[in-house]
Amino acid sequence: MNFTTLLVSDIPHGIRITLNRLEQRNSINTTLLTELNQVLDAADKNPDWCIIVLSGQSGIFCTGMDFSEVSHSASYQTDDLISASSYMNTLKRFATMSKVIVAEVDGQVMAGGVGLVAASDIVIATTRSHFTLSEALWGLLPANVLPYLIRRVGFQKAYWMTLTTQTLSATDAHAIHLVDELSDQADVLRKLIMRLARLDEQTITDMKKYFQKLWFINETMEQVAISELERLMAEPRVRHNITRFMQEGKFPWEKV
Repeated sequence: MNFTTLLVSDIPHGIRITLNRLEQRNSINTTLLTELNQVLDAADKNPDWCIIVLSGQSGIFCTGMDFSEVSHSASYQTDDLISASSYMNTLKRFATMSKVIVAEVDGQVMAGGVGLVAASDIVIATTRSHFTLSEALWGLLPANVLPYLIRRVGFQKAYWMTLTTQTLSATDAHAIHLVDELSDQADVLRKLIMRLARLDEQTITDMKKYFQKLWFINETMEQVAISELERLMAEPRVRHNITRFMQEGKFPWEKV
């Protein structure tokens, strides 16, 4: 499979998906989401793949929504603009598909990138990694991220990250369980794969289904998140903040 936003390679018992938009800081656009779901479709059909590793490159895992798409669109509801529902559905696939999703983080994670991490089954990070929910700075909320982030770190920590927009170090992210394994050793993933490969696909499916029943993420919650992000993205003040930043390089709090 050839992609413009991803690099896909074989690993033992699965595949590695590397986000490949380094010039755009591995931000999420429509093409990336489409291609990512195409790889997930292929993985669903391959019984020999039980593990999917998602990684970034050169110190950047993922920095969230591609603002250039937003600033160049006349309105939020356009076919070529990333939609709240497509992003939310991707997070849901991470959490429910019959493969183990491992986020291997080495560097910066922001906004929607935190969602990809939070929805993954296992998160491995190096000590140079750091995590930020920056949406409130633009007048937005990490609406789609929060159901999965709360599942990982709890209500108050997720609220604190949203409210303060403060960056968490890898050590702090590990302490609140956003990161499962914190290590700079190269063999951490190899050892993990050896253990995960012992599980059959049905066991993984059963496990995910059961744990979903123990949590509050359902279709109603998903629609609440999608509707809230769509509402905020349609607001003129939010679109002004994003467009001004893209055109002038000024942040919303820089009034002059």
